[in-house]
Parts: sequence; C-alpha cells; structure tokens
Amino acid sequence: MHIHKVISIRAVSKTAFVLRFTKENRNFIPGLHISVGIAGEENRPYSIYSSLGNDYLEILVKEIPNGVITPLLRKLNSGDEIKVGKPRGYFCLPEDYGGEKLCLIATGTGIAPFHSFIESYSDLNFHLFHGVKDSTEAYDLDHYDRSKVTLCTSRSAEGDIQGRVTEAVKDINVSEYSYFYICGSYEMLDDVYELLEEKGVERERIKTEGYF
Repeated sequence: MHIHKVISIRAVSKTAFVLRFTKENRNFIPGLHISVGIAGEENRPYSIYSSLGNDYLEILVKEIPNGVITPLLRKLNSGDEIKVGKPRGYFCLPEDYGGEKLCLIATGTGIAPFHSFIESYSDLNFHLFHGVKDSTEAYDLDHYDRSKVTLCTSRSAEGDIQGRVTEAVKDINVSEYSYFYICGSYEMLDDVYELLEEKGVERERIKTEGYF
C-alpha cells in the first residue's frame, strides 16, 4: 500500500461521492480496481473511476451509514492521506480488441469501470445499460452520449425503462454486440449471465465483476 493525498470529494448524490486523490505514478488499465483505506483502518477494493488521461485517480463510493470505511472516506479533506494498493483485476478490454461493439451492463456504483472505459477511449463503440432505483443514482449521466445509455429505474418512471436492468437485457439483440461486460451486485450478475446464456451468448464473450 502506498500513501496518496486527497485532492477533493465531489458529491454525485445524497449517498455517493467521487473521491479524487494524487496518482503518485500509479499506472493502470481501465477496468482494474484498487484497495483504498485510511491508516490504522481496514481497506476496501474500488474500481477505478478516472480515465487514463487524468493526472489523478478517482473512485466512486456509496456511503454505508454503519460501514467501517465509507463514512471515514466521506469525512476526508483535501490534503489528508489515504493508503492505496496496486491496481489489480481482469475486467479489461481484450488485448486484441479491434473496436467491436460492447454491451456494458451495470447497477448502482457498478458503473465505475465503465466510466473509466468511456472517458479513456473517446471512440469506444458501446451501449450502456445502467440499473438504479431512481434518477438520483444516475451518477454523472451528463458525462455520456445520452444516445448510448439506457437508464433503467426500478422505483420510479424517470428512466428510459421502468424496471430492473434485467428487463432491458431480455430485449437486447445480442447479435449487435461482440462482448458483454457486467458489473454490479452478485444477484444481478447471476441473473444477467443466465439471460445472456439463454440468448446463446458464448461464455468467452461475457466478463463479470462483482461490486467494487
């Protein structure tokens, strides 16, 4: 674990925030995650939210009121020190990726690695399906080309589709996409994976990442 300094905290909803901190020469590939914590406390893994072109690192955090780490992260100020682990994981674009269309499926803060994908690769060919409770959880929606995003709201009629993201997946034309990336709760991962297999998508075309 290395020591990094907090640059800023930006609220994106009542319960979620983007924590920005110094990069300290940490190189990464979009889709990887890092462990973040405070000295003397436990640490937790978070998908990298920032892009390759940024001179800082960011993570998207949802505060858990009775959590061990997130309330402490929320109270940090500019200049405070945090400990950050080495970027790890396998939730990245294929090494031989040639611009094929991607289907990106997320719930809640599971959108974090996709934000890094989209911000890092300006010509990325994709469509993003984001499942949330209501529009307040559509984190940084204005950062994306809206024509490439389907917002699924399970507890309001504010989204493009009212219902869980799995409802949108049922109507996906899988032949449009070469790869399927799924990030979110493990329950959602299982449900979407099963739906895609039922539609004939081969396992090697599906990549999953549990909540970070």
